[in-house]
Amino acid sequence: MTTTEAGAETPDVMPGEVTDVVTDVVTDHDRGVHGYHKQKDEHLKRLRRIEGQIRGLQRMVDEDVYCIDILTQVSASTKALQSFALQLLEEHLRHCVADAAVKGGTEIDAKVEEATKAIGRLLRT
Repeated sequence: MTTTEAGAETPDVMPGEVTDVVTDVVTDHDRGVHGYHKQKDEHLKRLRRIEGQIRGLQRMVDEDVYCIDILTQVSASTKALQSFALQLLEEHLRHCVADAAVKGGTEIDAKVEEATKAIGRLLRT
């Protein structure tokens, strides 16, 4: 802040101007709260269901089930994991990346790069 001759404080930057200054805003991410925390129970339930699908695959192999039937279940399990990953990514963007945008500075660039790399990994699977 700059002080005018009359003693009034004015900001050093114009509204809308981008700076590398990190604000004093404390976000959920700073507190160690992840974007998925509100849906944690739902996520765990979903992951347990996926775990059951994987155990079912083991059972199918153990029982010498026809290959195509096993592949059908592999596809279903894969889609369930991909769907979970997309939901988790959306929550990351809505919370962690949004929190970084509020703080400004280089933190937003780091979070966008991190999310971009995660998306790239998901696309390769």
